[in-house]
Amino acid sequence: MQLPVTNDALLTLENRVATLTLNRHDVRNALTGTGLIDDIVNVAEWINRCDDVSVLIITGAGSAFSAGGNIKDMAERGADFAGTVAEVEARYRRGIQRIPIALQQVEVPIIAAVNGPAIGAGFDLANMADVRIASTKAKYGETFLNLGIIPGDGGAWFMQRLIGYQQAFELTLTGRIVDAEESKKIGISLEVVEPEALMDRVSEMARQFAAQPPKAVRLTKRMMKMAQRMELKDFLDLCATFQGMCHNEPEHLDAVNRVIAMTQKR
Repeated sequence: MQLPVTNDALLTLENRVATLTLNRHDVRNALTGTGLIDDIVNVAEWINRCDDVSVLIITGAGSAFSAGGNIKDMAERGADFAGTVAEVEARYRRGIQRIPIALQQVEVPIIAAVNGPAIGAGFDLANMADVRIASTKAKYGETFLNLGIIPGDGGAWFMQRLIGYQQAFELTLTGRIVDAEESKKIGISLEVVEPEALMDRVSEMARQFAAQPPKAVRLTKRMMKMAQRMELKDFLDLCATFQGMCHNEPEHLDAVNRVIAMTQKR
């Protein structure tokens, strides 16, 4: 399938791994005031239609992962921030709030390669991934209250599910900046690596994910997301149905035969 056109991001696909690089380093990859919202949403929707993708990596070009909102535009009451309550509400729904909805529905694993600061909506974007691998130069900040606004992009929903209510509450109410090492300690980042090793480590993990049977990978991702909002009995019913689907896929028998062959060689 042909890659979708992106305006402010770069998209590549190699060995079943799609890499989306936010490419507005002139504004530290701010999501507002750029075409990055449309790029992220369009790529997310494309992945669900493309069976050739098993993993999505999101990273940033330049020194930042994403600065979130453009503060200069806020100060100047730019088009993304001015207007009546109804106008702002509609702009959020039709704009940045499309990102959490789109990424929450992505059927493949998402790895955020956090190369630098992920601030405000940029922090929330990283938290929408399934896994975060951070450079030692990464910093995270839920800084909305510092600007007199709330996390309007769904960040409060994602972060407390990631690190728990109490820790998420403290980070949100203080608006303080968390460095890479603390981010690993409190469960935001899975790993922290040197900047020059970041993409190698993320690519290694992506290859491990992509090497698994692709249809089972998508069902597993869906299953794990649905587990967060289902009662156990309903979830087990879902698992039984998904398992029936897996048992009837050729990739299941292929995988079983590979394991048998490997065992016989030992």
